Amino acid sequence: MHLGALFVASHVLASGSVRETARRFSLAASTVSSAVSNLESELAIKLTKRSSGELVKLIASGKVRDALQPIMHAVEQLYELAGELVEAFESWASRIPIKLVTIERFLEVADQGSINRAARRLKLGQPQLSLQIANLEKFVGHQLLERQAQGSTLTEKGRRVYGIFSAVSQAWNDLKSTADERYRRAARSLRIGSIIPTGAESWVARCLGALVADWNAGRSKNAISLISMTADDLREALRSGRIDVAILDSVFELESFGHRELLRTDLVAIAPPASTGLTVADLVAEHPICTPSERTGLGDAATALSRERTVSRRFRNQDIMAADSLPVIVDLVSNHGYVSFLGRVSALPIADRVRIVELAEHIPISYHVAFNHRKASADACAMIAAAVHKIISEPVAKTAAVA
Repeated sequence: MHLGALFVASHVLASGSVRETARRFSLAASTVSSAVSNLESELAIKLTKRSSGELVKLIASGKVRDALQPIMHAVEQLYELAGELVEAFESWASRIPIKLVTIERFLEVADQGSINRAARRLKLGQPQLSLQIANLEKFVGHQLLERQAQGSTLTEKGRRVYGIFSAVSQAWNDLKSTADERYRRAARSLRIGSIIPTGAESWVARCLGALVADWNAGRSKNAISLISMTADDLREALRSGRIDVAILDSVFELESFGHRELLRTDLVAIAPPASTGLTVADLVAEHPICTPSERTGLGDAATALSRERTVSRRFRNQDIMAADSLPVIVDLVSNHGYVSFLGRVSALPIADRVRIVELAEHIPISYHVAFNHRKASADACAMIAAAVHKIISEPVAKTAAVA
């Protein structure tokens, strides 16, 4: 990574805007975005994300911006050294072509007192290293080393640059050591994502609890981390590598991953406890509807079913067709007069809070676990399937027949 790219990325983290930074430094927006992306790759951490076309800084960005301040100060010192020979500071600093690896090599040459000895230690050709030092001197505008028969010594300017680059190296190595520890933690950790449970009593919550207990009892060397998301977010997280295993109600767009069916149930309607409608048609005529997004297996089935019954309904303007949090859906049904649809296996544990109404037609719903290529992921999937089998003690085929 170049020193100039670090300068640019630091300003993005401060301003929160790629476009503003690009205008300020007269750079292409793609160049500024690449600087941030390269920093995220180097540190193995997300610092920003896009939301509605705007850049949003994540919590980690503040810590990284603060950690970059010694490097920003070093850039100012480097400019003071070469300032009389160059353009305005920000334009110059944002275009510094010096790579961090070149800085490390210069420091090695200074420490060894010889380009030849440094080249041997770095496993580089002596001409290649000499050219890099010459290009560095050309950029700074000063001779940094005096070549002698016995080796090389720092000039007065070289000693100043050595101090500046030492600060850059120390700050960058501190940042990288944190990233390396994140890599090690990620390698040891198994990240499991699931659809958001309806509550502590749901089969998803009980399955995850059993998984963690059994996993730790087996003294696995991999630590487990759990996170609940919408089905859409789970698919994206699995594809991007942010999680290793996903429990969800559809493997749509996950065909390239390993996956297996956990259980099969059928769709039922859930209605307010005080409701009186005996059929789904009665219920949707008398109540507004809330369903998950159509990009989920549950939402696709529920939306298709409810859409057939929405003609001339007085509550159509109150319908909510993308409520991807099951606890919110349950609350809307039990406390706010909405009607929704759940898999029977999810509805039965909350039968004291909602009224379960049978559908006139049988609509099957399946839940799945999808996973990446890690052996630990496959092991976790086997344990998840065993936990589900334990929790849903009735055979899958009988699950649909429970009243």
